Amino acid sequence: MTVIDAFAPIVSDSARVLILGSMPSSASLARQQYYGHPRNAFWPVLGVLVGAAPELDYRQRQQILIDHGIAVWDVLQSCIRPGSLDANIAMDSVKINDFRSFFKKYRAIERVFFNGAMAEKLFRQQVLPGLSDCFNTFQYQRLPSTSPAHASLSLEQKINAWKVIVQPVLK
Repeated sequence: MTVIDAFAPIVSDSARVLILGSMPSSASLARQQYYGHPRNAFWPVLGVLVGAAPELDYRQRQQILIDHGIAVWDVLQSCIRPGSLDANIAMDSVKINDFRSFFKKYRAIERVFFNGAMAEKLFRQQVLPGLSDCFNTFQYQRLPSTSPAHASLSLEQKINAWKVIVQPVLK
């Protein structure tokens, strides 16, 4: 099996929100774009919420996220995974992204949202225990997965659930 590598984050110094996935799908890797599978609801949802619609050029969508203080990354830096399903990740092969350095560099981040259960599970098990107390003040929340493998919710239901990413932070 071949080791697959994740993408660099979409991020700027003004990012206040971080959306974490687990690892890009095969379709995303082939297109070299976050959430590149044509049936993934991520870009349709973000299109409604911040104007990063799927019909826009990928670079335009990235810039819109940056302009709205939204960062996108994955928990995993690399892993072995046949196909695209999170369930197929070989857990003994996972390498976690360097979140300590990431959070030190991007200090405006206040909230972390997980795009689905696997991203949350990996982060809570493999990242959170190693973060110092200064990074444990973030607000964490799992959102419904935008993956086409998780189609039990309608696009409208996902948009409603994801609205929280653009709401002000309550202290």
